[in-house]
Amino acid sequence: MANVLTVNGPRQLGFSHDDHERALQPGEVRLRSVLSGISHGTEMNLYRGTSPFDNRVFDTELRAFVPANESGVSYPLALGYEMVSHVVEVGSGVEQVTVGDLVHTGTPHQDWTIVRLKDILDFGYPLAVLPIGSDPRPGMFVSLGSVALQAIHDALIKVGDAVAVSGLGAIGLLVVQLAARSGAGPVIALDPLPERRQMAEMLGATLVLDPTSTAAVGAMVKEANGGRGVDTAIETSGITAGLHGAIASVTVGGRVVSVGFYQGDAVGLRLGEEWHHNRPTMVSSMGVWGCPHRDYPAWDRQRLTDTVVRLLYDGTLETAPLISRIVPFEKAVEAYQAIDAHGQGALKVGMAYPGSEHLITGKAPT
Repeated sequence: MANVLTVNGPRQLGFSHDDHERALQPGEVRLRSVLSGISHGTEMNLYRGTSPFDNRVFDTELRAFVPANESGVSYPLALGYEMVSHVVEVGSGVEQVTVGDLVHTGTPHQDWTIVRLKDILDFGYPLAVLPIGSDPRPGMFVSLGSVALQAIHDALIKVGDAVAVSGLGAIGLLVVQLAARSGAGPVIALDPLPERRQMAEMLGATLVLDPTSTAAVGAMVKEANGGRGVDTAIETSGITAGLHGAIASVTVGGRVVSVGFYQGDAVGLRLGEEWHHNRPTMVSSMGVWGCPHRDYPAWDRQRLTDTVVRLLYDGTLETAPLISRIVPFEKAVEAYQAIDAHGQGALKVGMAYPGSEHLITGKAPT
């Protein structure tokens, strides 16, 4: 039986089981897991019970959150959407992948998976074939890279635009790299943690700032940009104070791209200030949950994903510095507990599955 990681209540992890040995139906593929990444944003909010999915579901027809069921409880929930696997068997009618392929899928943390290929190609993070014989570790960033690239597209960056990136987790650091390579300049990166600011400088940021050093974050950014607001602020922290700072940082009519997954009430978001006086445009950068790319059909989810794979494997995007630690899948509960307790000290924690123990690193997640 396949072991599937689930959250059964706030901070309550366990393993459910699924039959992975059954015969494949036409169009199905059997995958043996190699490596998966833990999302420090979406997944940890589900783990902590702070997500709107704690007691509600998103009705994709109504496009609205509604109570989960009569009991108001949506548990158990499978966790994960950053999976790298080997194809070990294909059913009849499957032509897109072959046995031996290394693939990324937006599927949960589990040691074996059976997917219906048509369904997986329609995912928010569709199946992507990784280069033959490649290191699986960059593949752990395909989903996050897709979020970052979507944000860059939504930002409409032009050569010479001044861009601020707030929140230097894994997504923020990917955004910094993409912004710099898109011709933005300066690229101003903000995060409270000095080690993350240092990494942003290494990865292409022109200037780094500590947003906790002053209550007037917007004024600080504008002073650093020669007394003028940035053209675009990309907010990835998921903290409403960070969103307020991003709004305050842009010039009149500037663009704010919101990437973070915000929780609860918007404490610290004061819309009567720069939002009201400077008339910025705010864009929610969401590419899953049935939201097409804003340039669809020229850009669809598969093209976005395939582009990210190329950027990850041709060296355009550096990911090795972003990996804090890789642990065995059987240590998943301890890994989540460590991220929950010391999450700011880690960028990306991965989990290695049986047969890929050589990928495990000794770095600490704290």
